[in-house]
Amino acid sequence: PPAVPPPPGPPARGSLSLHRAYLRSPLGLLRLGQLALGAAFWVTVAAHKYEGAAHFALFAAVLVWLLTLALFGLSLLGRWTLVPWLGSRWLLTNLVHDLALGVGLYAAATGIMGYKAEQKSYCNLPGYSQHCLYGAYLSASVCGGIAACLYLFSGLYCLSRRCRDQRDII
Repeated sequence: PPAVPPPPGPPARGSLSLHRAYLRSPLGLLRLGQLALGAAFWVTVAAHKYEGAAHFALFAAVLVWLLTLALFGLSLLGRWTLVPWLGSRWLLTNLVHDLALGVGLYAAATGIMGYKAEQKSYCNLPGYSQHCLYGAYLSASVCGGIAACLYLFSGLYCLSRRCRDQRDII
């Protein structure tokens, strides 16, 4: 019997290289800021004793940070087409991530940490001898507020690109 050739394999992928245009774009720079401030937020909370609603704030910050890291990595490598269904809608994916998850969850986490800082404001007095979490909670609240603003800016950037009928992130 004649030999049947093997079925064709998956298309060959090029070598991994950095998408430098993305790294220099407004969205790439905003992502770097979001990652830095997000890490500062959750490291500050996790490094100190926390209780109650701070658990949700920490969960929200880490979840958004990990998703942002994934979006940044895929965009930086130019591999968003590998993500099923979302890859063909990458601008919309970034838009929803920034406005719904980034702004929403960081605003909630910032409010929680601001409230907790206000509860601990009494220990900021001179001569208070116990361990005080006011500074940690206030620092986390400031980092979260700035991160929420960066997510808002990147969401508005993606929205403006979408309104101009552009389908790419840069």
